[in-house]
Amino acid sequence: MEIYYAEIEDVEYQIEILSDNQVVINGQPHEFDFQALRQHLSYSLLIGGNSFEINIYQDNGNWEVLLRGRRFSVKVEDERERRLRMAAGQVSKQKGEILLQAPMPGLVIEIPIKVGQEVDQGDVLVILESMKMQNELTAPKAGRITRIRAKVNDIVERKQVLLVLE
Repeated sequence: MEIYYAEIEDVEYQIEILSDNQVVINGQPHEFDFQALRQHLSYSLLIGGNSFEINIYQDNGNWEVLLRGRRFSVKVEDERERRLRMAAGQVSKQKGEILLQAPMPGLVIEIPIKVGQEVDQGDVLVILESMKMQNELTAPKAGRITRIRAKVNDIVERKQVLLVLE
């Protein structure tokens, strides 16, 4: 049995992987089906009788998840990494400069912020259209916008830096 800890929007989840289709999340058992789609950029997740199409990629040391047009930054660590971090007295909050990158190729629809603007965690920074869906890319932490490297109607590639948040 493998145990992982995931932090999403300041909420921590303990995940025990029992098998290829069974997990326990915070003590609650779940059966699921998880399959890669389209060259492993998109995934199909069936859990609790619900079907989701999600995009997952790794960025800035965290996992980025796009689900139903919302972007989530997920910090994942295994039991060993967690014990080492806690022994060193480190916290898992993000600090420093964050490069907001496009999670997939798309068209920049809107950038509702300006350079110098203070933003809160979860504020919408960029709206990107991809695969006929509009995805709100949100601030993974509170901070100040120091640079904007994209503009409305730009066609951007996956991992292209859109803006910088400090």
